[in-house]
Amino acid sequence: MVKRILVLGIVVPLAFGSLSGQSGTEKGEISLAQCISIALRSNPRVLSAIQIHQASLARIHQVKARPQLSVDYNSDLQPGLLDFVNAGESYLGVSYTFEFPGKRSLRGGIAEQEAQETNIDVDLLRIELAFLVKEAFYRVLLADEQVGYAERDLELSKDFQEKDELRQAAGEVARVEVLRARVEALRAANRVRAMLNEQRSAQDRLNYLMARKKGTPLALIGQLQIPFVEPDLAKLKQEALSIRPEAERLAYSTEKERVRIERAHRDLFPDFDLNVSRHFVKSFPTTWSISVSAPLSFLFKGRQEGEIAEAEANIASLQSDEVHLNNTILLEVEEAYRNSQTAKDQIHLLQDEILPQAEEVYEMFSFSYQEGEIGGIELIEARRTLNETRKALAEALFNYSVTLAVLDKAVGRRP
Repeated sequence: MVKRILVLGIVVPLAFGSLSGQSGTEKGEISLAQCISIALRSNPRVLSAIQIHQASLARIHQVKARPQLSVDYNSDLQPGLLDFVNAGESYLGVSYTFEFPGKRSLRGGIAEQEAQETNIDVDLLRIELAFLVKEAFYRVLLADEQVGYAERDLELSKDFQEKDELRQAAGEVARVEVLRARVEALRAANRVRAMLNEQRSAQDRLNYLMARKKGTPLALIGQLQIPFVEPDLAKLKQEALSIRPEAERLAYSTEKERVRIERAHRDLFPDFDLNVSRHFVKSFPTTWSISVSAPLSFLFKGRQEGEIAEAEANIASLQSDEVHLNNTILLEVEEAYRNSQTAKDQIHLLQDEILPQAEEVYEMFSFSYQEGEIGGIELIEARRTLNETRKALAEALFNYSVTLAVLDKAVGRRP
């Protein structure tokens, strides 16, 4: 019977209270996928990163904007201050700067790569947030398991205390056994309070990640006992190297520096300033004037050479970063994979060997206690061992779920 209760306590989905105002079932239940979706929509850090990306997109239009057309007016030889009508000479014209072909598009190319970088920052934050939500979600489930075990332990302790008090009244046990039972019941009640506090903290953490108010009720759809998976380590490494956002970010940064080099070379070619004016001179026919000016950039190329040297150094640095990143990715994936396998092995050991033995020992001691063959302290120790084993199994299930979440994060899978 005890074994059946334990299995049900681990496998049956858990629920906590009711959730009002959120998507889910009619009872306000919410799944892990819904928690992640809410967090990605509402978390302030994600919203801030998205706005930063929008700002970077707006900068593309700014740097690609064409030069403005200027209107020029000049009034000379005025007989009096601000006497424009009787001025002896005046000019009215327009000016425009013609950029050397390709400069504007190159500026836009740099801004576009910067926008891609900020978009990768959004992806990285979303991946991190999804992992944190998963961890918090599973921690709430673990806390609920622990509260359940603590409450059942309290019920058993009180029942044990009542039986010992009856047996003492019948003269079957000494008073010391009753005192021990009372102490154990008090300890069990204290554990319930501690577990309830951990449950509240876990729920607050999950609400915080979803940008919801502290104390918002939660009714989670989920369980710690998730299906075991057999991932292929070699394929995981290959997938991580191909999709990790950090690798994409390095690619965009490298391309940005290459465009900067090309722009610096293009800046050696001059822009042309064109001015067309109509010239009015009193008592003379109206005339026109055209002026063209261009800076001799190729004679003063210190700035461009500095920009090229800076960009080349940045590319070399990014290449070194790429080597380091690839090594880091492979290490993170392998560590996450090994941790998941270790957690799975612990679950098998607890489920298949340790827990059945702890249950058998407790049932044997319980029978012996009913027959008066052992004292209460032995039964208390057997029950404590069983409860610790149950908690260890719940923690192993939690660790396995989290290690799989870590593995997804290490691979770089986007939510």
